[in-house]
Amino acid sequence: MEKVMKWEVNYPEEIPISIDYDRVPLHSFLENAVKRFSGKKALHFMGKEVTFDELYDEACKVANYLQSLGLKKGDRIAIMLPNCPQAVVSYYGALMAGGIVVQTNPLYTERELEYQMIDSGAKYIVCLDILVPRIMNIRNNTSIEHVIVTGIKDYLPFPKNLIYPFIQKKEYNMVINVEQSENVHVWKHIMKSAVANYKRVDVDPVEDLALLQYTGGTTGNPKGVMLSHYNLVSNCQMCDKWIYKTEEGKEVVLGVLPLFHVYGMTTLMNLSIMLGSKLILLPKFDAKETLETIEKQRPTLFPGAPTIYVGLLNHPDMHKFDLSSIEACISGSAPLPVEIQQNFEKVTGGKLVEGYGLTESSPVTHANFVWGKRVNGSIGVPWPDTDSKILKIGTEEEAELGEVGEIVVKGPQVMKGYWNNEEETANTLRDGWLYTGDLGYMDEKGYFYIVDRSKDMIIAGGYNIYPREVEEILYEFEGVQEVAVAGVPDPYRGETVKAFIVPKEGYTLEEKELNKFCRKHLAAFKVPRIYEFRDELPKTAVGKILRRQLVDEEIKK
Repeated sequence: MEKVMKWEVNYPEEIPISIDYDRVPLHSFLENAVKRFSGKKALHFMGKEVTFDELYDEACKVANYLQSLGLKKGDRIAIMLPNCPQAVVSYYGALMAGGIVVQTNPLYTERELEYQMIDSGAKYIVCLDILVPRIMNIRNNTSIEHVIVTGIKDYLPFPKNLIYPFIQKKEYNMVINVEQSENVHVWKHIMKSAVANYKRVDVDPVEDLALLQYTGGTTGNPKGVMLSHYNLVSNCQMCDKWIYKTEEGKEVVLGVLPLFHVYGMTTLMNLSIMLGSKLILLPKFDAKETLETIEKQRPTLFPGAPTIYVGLLNHPDMHKFDLSSIEACISGSAPLPVEIQQNFEKVTGGKLVEGYGLTESSPVTHANFVWGKRVNGSIGVPWPDTDSKILKIGTEEEAELGEVGEIVVKGPQVMKGYWNNEEETANTLRDGWLYTGDLGYMDEKGYFYIVDRSKDMIIAGGYNIYPREVEEILYEFEGVQEVAVAGVPDPYRGETVKAFIVPKEGYTLEEKELNKFCRKHLAAFKVPRIYEFRDELPKTAVGKILRRQLVDEEIKK
C-alpha cells in the first residue's frame, strides 16, 4: 500500500505495515507444523491429547479416503461438527484432497441444513452420530452422496469413552449405532482402513477456494462467502504479526469459540496450527467448565466474544479459580463493553482488546494493539495491508473525521465474492472495496469506532439512535449482566427504544432506577421507553446477541 495512513503512525515498531505473505495452500500450515513440531501436542480434548504427527497422519487418511470415494478438485465437503479433534482432522484432510470446505453449524434445523446443502452443492458431509437422522431426512433433496459419521466418544480417553454413550442417551434420548455401508462411512473404519498416502492436488492459492463460509442470514437467506487459500493464509499471518510477543511452539490456546465460525477457524484452529500452539478444544461454552480448564490447562491466548467474558465474570465461583496464565485476548463478533474489558483484565492480569471483522474478510480487518496504545470503546486500527475508510451514508464520498458513515475495507483477506450470487457480490464488492453495512467513524489519530449495523439503527421521531451507545451506558449500571437494545414498532414515533436486560444473579432491577440512570448519561430521545427483564437473550453459536430475533418477537406481538 503506497500512501501512509493516519493509523500507521500508531503501529508499534514490532508490527510491520506490510507483510510478504506466503502464497501457499492453507493446508501447508499442517505440513510445515509436523516437520517443525514433531512429537509436540497439537490438540487437547476432554483429557485426550493428539500430537502434530497424529493429526497430520489422520488428515492424510481422510484425504486418501475422500479421493477413494471419487472426490475431485473443487468438490464441496460439509463439516457439521462441534469443537473436537475430528473437526480439525476433516478440515485439513478435505483441503489436502482438493476439496472446498463448507462449515455447517451442528445446531442447524433441517430447513437451514437443506438450504445450505442445496446452495453449496456439497457431495460429502462429515457429522456427529446424533445428527445422522437430521441429515438422512433431507439428503434426497440435496447433492449429498456420502455421509461420514463420527462420535464424541471416538476421541475420549478411557474410561470416558465407555461412559459417554450413557450420557448421550440421557441428554439426547437416543443411542445411535451407525454401520459402514456404500454411502455411510464410519470414522473409526476410515482410521483403520485408509492409508496416509493421498494424491497431491495442484492448488492456486489466490484463485482456488478453500472455504464456503455461510453468513448468518440476518437479511434474507445466508450467502456463501467464497474465501481462497490466500485470503485465509494472509489473515493468519496478519494475526501472527499483531500478537508479536507470542512464541512459536510455546503458546496454549483456549478454543471455546466454535471452529465452524470463521472467527474461531482463523484465530483458534488455523493460527494454532501455523504457530505450533497447543489448542484446547471445548465442544460448547460452559462457564464453570471453562474456568476449570483455564486453571488446569493454563492457556496463554483466549480469543473470545463479549458474552463469553461476561459469562465468566458473572459466575459466582470465578474468584476461586487461578486465571493468571492468560496473556492476550482479542474479542470479536460483537461490541465489547468497556466495563467487561476492564473487569476481565483486572481478574486475569492479561490484555483484552476489541477487534473487528466480517465473514467476508476471513474475518479480521481491525483491532486494538494488544501491547501498544489502545483506545477503549474503539475497534482499533486496520491491520497490515488493510485499507479502510468511512463513506457518507448512501454516497461514494469520503466522510469527514468524526462523521458517521459506512465502513468499507480493502485487503488481501477480502473474499472473492458470494457463491452463485453475482447481484449481491456486485452490491458488496466494488472496485476491490468491501462495503460492510456497518456504521462508524474515524478519529483524527486513525482509530475506528463502530456505531452500529446500518440495519440496527433506530429511527425514533426523526432521530437516529445507535443501540450500541445505549447498551454501553446500561452495562455500567450495577446489576446488569447482559443487555440488547432494539427499535420496536411504535404508532407515534415509528420506532421506540426498548432494552432487553438479563439481571445479574441476586439482583432485582427497577425500571425507575434504570430510567433515572439513563437520563443522566443520554439525551432524552435515546433513553429506553420500554424495559423487559429476561433470563437469557437469544444468541448465535459465537455468542452474538440476536437483536433481530428480539425485534421479530415484538412484531409478532
